[in-house]
Amino acid sequence: MEELVIRDAEVVDGSGGPSYRADVVVDGGRIVSIVKEAAAAGCQRPRARRELDAEGLVLSPGFVDMHAHSDLALLRDPDHSAKAAQGVTLEVIGQDGLSYAPVDDRTLGEVRRAIAGWNGSGDDIDFDWRSVGEYLDRLDRGIAVNAAYLIPQGTVRALAVGWEDREATPDELDRMRRLVAEGMEQGAVGMSSGLTYTPGMYAQDAELTELCRVVASYGGYYCPHHRSYGAGALEAYREMVALTREAGCSLHLAHATMNFGVNKGRAPELLSLLDEALAAGADISLDTYPYTPGCTTLAAMLPSWANEGGPEQALKRLADEETAALIRHDLEITGSDGCHGVPIEWDTIEISGVGDPALAEFVGRTVKESADVRGEAPWATARGLLLADRLAPTILQHVGHEENVRAIMRHRVHTGGSDGILQGAKPHPRAYGTFPHYLGHYVRELGVLSLEECVAHLTARPAARLRLPDRGLVREGYVADLVLFDPATVAAGSTFDEPRTLPTGIPYVLVDGCFVIEDGRRTDVLAGRAVRRTALV
Repeated sequence: MEELVIRDAEVVDGSGGPSYRADVVVDGGRIVSIVKEAAAAGCQRPRARRELDAEGLVLSPGFVDMHAHSDLALLRDPDHSAKAAQGVTLEVIGQDGLSYAPVDDRTLGEVRRAIAGWNGSGDDIDFDWRSVGEYLDRLDRGIAVNAAYLIPQGTVRALAVGWEDREATPDELDRMRRLVAEGMEQGAVGMSSGLTYTPGMYAQDAELTELCRVVASYGGYYCPHHRSYGAGALEAYREMVALTREAGCSLHLAHATMNFGVNKGRAPELLSLLDEALAAGADISLDTYPYTPGCTTLAAMLPSWANEGGPEQALKRLADEETAALIRHDLEITGSDGCHGVPIEWDTIEISGVGDPALAEFVGRTVKESADVRGEAPWATARGLLLADRLAPTILQHVGHEENVRAIMRHRVHTGGSDGILQGAKPHPRAYGTFPHYLGHYVRELGVLSLEECVAHLTARPAARLRLPDRGLVREGYVADLVLFDPATVAAGSTFDEPRTLPTGIPYVLVDGCFVIEDGRRTDVLAGRAVRRTALV
């Protein structure tokens, strides 16, 4: 007898087609049968050792978070309810060009410092890996949800070239090609870049094109955080489209937004650019989060020259009065490349987390608010905080536009990604709420997408991008990564004031046929594993 039958569910299967009522049988971690309209037809109902009454609930494939920053959280926090409770059954990590494999001892320390604001210092983690394959093996010991990995181009460059702003030598480029090939062979699904973050931003297009050729040869995709989401956003999108077409590589645009005042109402221009490329044969997809503010580190706002050489060099420049004055001019007058070519507005920069608990007074306030309390210029507050917290502060950047968010999420190549940073006392609510916020706010309340469309955006479409032949749909033979939610009540509990509140209306989540959320509560099951690249066929 099979393990589980989910009875009388309203199945939204991920295809985008109409829902249907069915009994769904799960055994051995897979969907073994689907009996449509069993009760109405009066046919023999399937039996199993456990029967779950799903009356009033929608059954869908598990949600795929196409842009996650859980690289260490998956190891640190076995519970991981931030994602499991949302119905996320697969996260794509290794984002924005910086993560923890491949590394050597030198670059591991540098990367840990550079992205402490994303993932914490890592002092509580045993870094017993160096290669991509070893990191994936570590995930295979058991995690809350599944994870796929992107080779981080910035980390690769740090390993082969260093943190300097210069062109790679032919030997260094060869080494980067080998590192990318090794990572793909060991199971990565593609490569990411952070082209407003050092050292990845120092790579010119010719270098990126060569690395993308390697990725393409393994059937992977390129996922850039491109060079501007502000003043040069459309040019940056064009650059990535042209680069990947030259390389013959699939393109997935990370957190594809149009932010800052210069881009208000300009989403149609981006979508027109993408439609033109798609019509010409380009393979493009994108992800977004359903909120207007962004989230990153305060140090990421600095001009790239200030970050050259790595975290220690950045701190030295901030400590030097003359150099700090030049940094301030770039930030406030010129518009630094770290702030996407737009002069920084300190009243839009909210501190969401700090590394040193003694600095907690800054959290939840904008830099300008803290500066006003302290009776000093905002730059003095920001500089002092960066030095005192050794570049660790994270920020919310309130620069988005709702009309752009809605327009982009309607596009036919759109997928969902939380870009969720789980660190800090007051993280962005997208980390805990992205997927129920799509279903509750944008589907049920606003009708921006139909339920069937939205589920397809969050399931089958990302699974296709990841080349996963047996995930992303409710189909016989597919892996039983499944979500049961109440369409009338599903909603994000997280808010900007209470960002760690769990969602409502998602009582059951299965990973590999095992309940990780049951009756709305996290179980102790660790059914997640590394999901490795499917060989090119």
